[in-house]
Amino acid sequence: MTFRLADPEGRYAAVRLCSDLPLSDRERSFARHGDDWVLEIDPPAVARLEYHLEVTDADGATETGPDPGNPLRAAGAFGEKSVLETPEYAPPAWLEAETVEGRYEDFSVRGRGLGANVTGRIWSPLTDEPLPLLVAHDGPEYDKLAMLSRYSAAMIAAGTLPPHRVAMLAPGPRDEWYSASALYSRALYVDVIPALATTAPPVGMGASLGALAMLVTQRRAPGTFAALYLQSGSFFMPRFDSHESGFPRYARIVRVVRRILRALEHPDPIPVALTCGAAEENVFNNRVMARALAEQGYEARLDEVPDLHNYTAWRDAFDPHLTRLLERAWR
Repeated sequence: MTFRLADPEGRYAAVRLCSDLPLSDRERSFARHGDDWVLEIDPPAVARLEYHLEVTDADGATETGPDPGNPLRAAGAFGEKSVLETPEYAPPAWLEAETVEGRYEDFSVRGRGLGANVTGRIWSPLTDEPLPLLVAHDGPEYDKLAMLSRYSAAMIAAGTLPPHRVAMLAPGPRDEWYSASALYSRALYVDVIPALATTAPPVGMGASLGALAMLVTQRRAPGTFAALYLQSGSFFMPRFDSHESGFPRYARIVRVVRRILRALEHPDPIPVALTCGAAEENVFNNRVMARALAEQGYEARLDEVPDLHNYTAWRDAFDPHLTRLLERAWR
């Protein structure tokens, strides 16, 4: 892959690539070639790459932002990034497929022990019939950045999935609630899920810390979920994730993850589908977690996708991986 930034006036003293690729400072630093700054890297195991450029001027001031020479952008939880797409990349077909009409309804459930309400929105097709439920952590972000409700509407319209509802939980104080918090897990299985589910136990889904929080809740409350869909889970393990040790709840996450890995069995080994970017740093702990869950009797499967840690990657993995799990859980 080749990156190029024009600088005919010599405004910059250094240019670096900022991405989720595991590159050293030397490997991500551009070299000056005439009027341009140029960086060549070996092609990583991705079909698309989201990135920023970090530029330093002669006075040592540094700015980071999208690549001015690349008009292709992707929205994300922390702002817009430039995107490089390889010829092998194609967006999912359901983005252009027919959809059923749906409606949104806001909800707010008091989470005992949290001192706060868990809020969000429920998307559902236009019916008053009781329907199976998919519950998503970081729900508003999943809907805005990964088009989760459109995915459901397209799958229902095609007859691929039965009519269902999607409860999109707002993250609240995310770093605290989703970081293996016992208080949050209890509020989820004691208060939130019973208030939202109208038929059988729902399917839970989440990405990054949201995936961790779903798994921790299922471990603490057997019978709460029918299946789990976990994307790029932040299952911190010191041998892979010591660089995350500055995160305030790192020790708690490591302790809870270690407890899960050391268990010989679990009373509720439900189907679990995991996805993770083949080149992202979380792929190592996801491989270990998927193997451990399978050894404990779960129907656990990890699929590695050609992308990194972002909402477009998670969106692109919905079909077939989430589709296959929901068909398994609901039919």
